[in-house]
This record gives sequence, structure tokens and C-alpha cells, in this order.
Amino acid sequence: MEFISDWGRIFKGADESFEQTLVIGYCKRKQTLRMKNAIIIGATSGIGKELARLLIDDGFKVGITGRRTELLESLKSENPDSYFIKTFDVKDIKVAEEKLEELISELGGLDLLVLSSGTGDINDKLDFEIEIRTIETNVIGWTFISDWAFKFFEKQKYGHLIAISSIAGLRGSRQSTSYNATKAYQINYLEGLRQKATKLNEQIYITDIRPGLVNTEMAKGEGLFWVMSVEKTARQIYEAIKKKKKIVYVTKRWKLIAAIIKRIPRRLYDRM
Repeated sequence: MEFISDWGRIFKGADESFEQTLVIGYCKRKQTLRMKNAIIIGATSGIGKELARLLIDDGFKVGITGRRTELLESLKSENPDSYFIKTFDVKDIKVAEEKLEELISELGGLDLLVLSSGTGDINDKLDFEIEIRTIETNVIGWTFISDWAFKFFEKQKYGHLIAISSIAGLRGSRQSTSYNATKAYQINYLEGLRQKATKLNEQIYITDIRPGLVNTEMAKGEGLFWVMSVEKTARQIYEAIKKKKKIVYVTKRWKLIAAIIKRIPRRLYDRM
């Protein structure tokens, strides 16, 4: 009888373990299925706009933001039922917070936020107006959105923050000092957020997208090479998002360029 009783306890334990496995698996699947609400900061053009289209094609409801309402309306006209618009400048922190909260209410939640807003100009003469405009957008406004998203995901215990930094953040530049510096800031900031997410041990993911030269308004200068189409770049970014990668160079060939840039001796780099 003791022998039968022991086996009974074993089978009971196995049943309980199996049930727990099913519950955990169901919860994970349920969470995966509900990840269909996204916000893109900076969707009026370029990478942000193309990513919005890819998300819509994949069944997402997408909140799109930017400074130019007419461009957002044009994008919304492609799929009126799936796009939700809010117009604001990331530098206007109070308005940005209000609009983001409104978007979440309209979407019915938030699972993924893409931070694609940014600015930069060639500034050989160190025009301070250009420098401060770049810093206000790429550092102050960018940091507010990043922090807001991270704290939102921390509270709900899951979410994915994707930010478009740049290969330019790897080294300084005599032509665009503030732009490269702000991108270096973003790269380091995202690494800090990734550490926080790891410590929380929740399903919070941080993805740093580092594009090379993409055929957008941001690609400035003469003699540019390996300039990639927005469509190809966005497709590679979206594949990386789905795989929840931590750091991604796009297009893929720019990973090689990044490795070379990092290894150029400082004495030589200073003369470039």
C-alpha cells in the first residue's frame, strides 16, 4: 500500500507540474498574442513612416506622432482604422506626455514604442543655434520619451522600447559635432536602460538600432556611399524587432563599417 501511495504522490506531483507548465505556456502565448499596440515617435517620414506601414501589415494598431499633421494624415489615409494620430514636438515635454497618454487610451494599451524622432545638420562653423536645436531634440526630448516608455513598461511588467540611434555615435565628427555627440549619448543611455531591464527580470526589451547612411533627409554631405533605401532598412529593422535583438546595425553591411570605424587609431582619426 505504501508503494502505491508513493506512486500516487509522484503522479500527482507530475500532474501539478504539467498543469503549471501549461499555465506558464498559455500566459506567455497570451502575452505574445496581445502585443499588437505600438507607438512610433517620428512617423512623418523616413524610417519611422516605413516601420509604421510594416507594423500595420503585421496586424498592429499604431499610434503615429510628429510635428507635421498633414503628413500624419496622409499616412493615416492608407489605413484609417488602424492609425491613431497625435501631433507634437518631442521638445515640448508637457504636451508630449499628454498626447502619449491619450494615444494609449485610444489604442487600448502599449506593447511597443519606436523612438525614431531626431535631427542633425552639417555644422562646420559651430553655429550654436544648430547645436542647441540638435541637443534639445536628440537629448532632452529623446530622454523624456525614453524614460516615459521605460517607466510605463516597468509598471506593466512587459514591453519593448526601440530607439533609432546611429553609427555616427561611435566616433566624433568635425562636420557634425553635436549630432555625433548626441547619438553617442543615446547609445550609452540605451545601454543603461538595458541594464535596468535586466535587473528587473521582467519581459522588458531595449533595442538600439544603429543605421548607416539611409536615403532620408538625415543623409547629408557629398560623396556618400552605401546609401540604403528606406524600405530595405525598415525591413531589416523590423526583423530585428521581432527577434528582440539588443544592438542592430542596418543595413547589415554597416556592422563591418562600424568595426572598422572603432579600430581607426586616434592619431589617424584626428586627421580625417
